[in-house]
Amino acid sequence: MTAPVTPPFCSFEKLGSPDLVDDETLLGVIEHRAGHTGVSLADGRPRTAVHTTTPDGEPFTEVWRAAGPKESGSHGGVTWARTADYLFGVARVPEGDRYAAGTAALYTAIFGLTSELGYPRLARIWNYVSGINTPNADGLEVYQDFCVGRAEALDACGIDPASMPAATGIGTHGGGIACYFLAARAGERVNIENPAVLTAHRYPQRYGPRPPIFARATWLAAPGSDDGRLYVSATAGILGHETVHHGDVARQCDIALRNIAQVISAENLRRHGLHRGRTLADVDHLKVYVRHSEDIPAVRRICAERLSLEATAAVLHTDIARTDLLVEIEGVAA
Repeated sequence: MTAPVTPPFCSFEKLGSPDLVDDETLLGVIEHRAGHTGVSLADGRPRTAVHTTTPDGEPFTEVWRAAGPKESGSHGGVTWARTADYLFGVARVPEGDRYAAGTAALYTAIFGLTSELGYPRLARIWNYVSGINTPNADGLEVYQDFCVGRAEALDACGIDPASMPAATGIGTHGGGIACYFLAARAGERVNIENPAVLTAHRYPQRYGPRPPIFARATWLAAPGSDDGRLYVSATAGILGHETVHHGDVARQCDIALRNIAQVISAENLRRHGLHRGRTLADVDHLKVYVRHSEDIPAVRRICAERLSLEATAAVLHTDIARTDLLVEIEGVAA
């Protein structure tokens, strides 16, 4: 009997690492650096670069891997690679003065691809949005413009907002919108909410004409296996739907970490039918987004105190979806 295949896993590696060339487990590559690129299919693996670090920052490569033979291609503007069990896709919306239409087309293409290839269980999505807090040509904040497009795609495709997985929506320093995602053919996928924070798609209209749509975390396990991964959304200093501790990065960072701990706790996971709780010590491969560069040392210190000493954490200097948020944190718990 064939053993269940563990869901895709991530590592952070040196930019331009030669070890990636012959890596048969490679599923996709995202470079975090100064400057951006388009989407390519290099050596049969989707790749792009997002402008999430400044010239004096710390560039790195986010590498996604999964076991098994690979197949790759492009469909509707989405470049992808897949195993028999998992799909990784990358796409972009070009830089422009409005993003709703492009975002709607992008998400419609993603839903079409996952349906056509037979990977219906979306497990994780990342959205890197250039100028996320700036106004578009109509005066609407770019993040709100993006949310309109995403919601319109769900409406058109008949997708229940509650079925959307863990996600990140974060700023970049240029390049339009870069989007990448993981999906599974089968197995257990459970979207997880946080009782301390309002479900995102139920936010009041004060946050924009259409709400953000994502789960606070998503659990993914292979069929017949308890060996899965818990993908944690970018998490901030929000309680209910309100930003807390305005102007205080240390206290916002503390609330973000508390929110992550709450989401992955045994008590909360039991509410969602899962029976193995996690703690912050189980979270690895974190990306920590910090609005102001002068706040980075304080955020590093707090994360070092609260997370595992063995955890890998990349700190990125980016804008965040709300102008009053100073830090967001995401990660993966195995």
